[in-house]
Amino acid sequence: MGGLKTFYVAAIAMLSTFGTAVEARPFDPLTREFAYCAGRLSAQMEFQWLISDPASDRTVAQRSAMVTLLESVMDPDRKPDVMHLRISAKMAHSALLTRAHFSPNSEIALHAHRRATAEIGTCLSLILS
Repeated sequence: MGGLKTFYVAAIAMLSTFGTAVEARPFDPLTREFAYCAGRLSAQMEFQWLISDPASDRTVAQRSAMVTLLESVMDPDRKPDVMHLRISAKMAHSALLTRAHFSPNSEIALHAHRRATAEIGTCLSLILS
């Protein structure tokens, strides 16, 4: 049991060090924004698949364009850090979409819907159509 506790402490220390290392080297604004948008569009796409929304085909193309933009500006040495940003944004946007569609509280659902729509709108404004 002592070995297991030591493992957990070491794992937590490593994770907290990783988070600090990511924050210690800030991203340029375009990399950060494109990474967040790639994550949000991934969440949007997957949610549309879940609810059989025909707009998912368009979202797939938009996400692909955003990933291309991201890859053109990011530092290849920071690929794991950029993926962390994408996943964090995807999880946050997924939570908003879940609240927007499934919350029994209509006020919370409306707020989540507006927020999700605004965030996707900001991302789409970065893509030349």
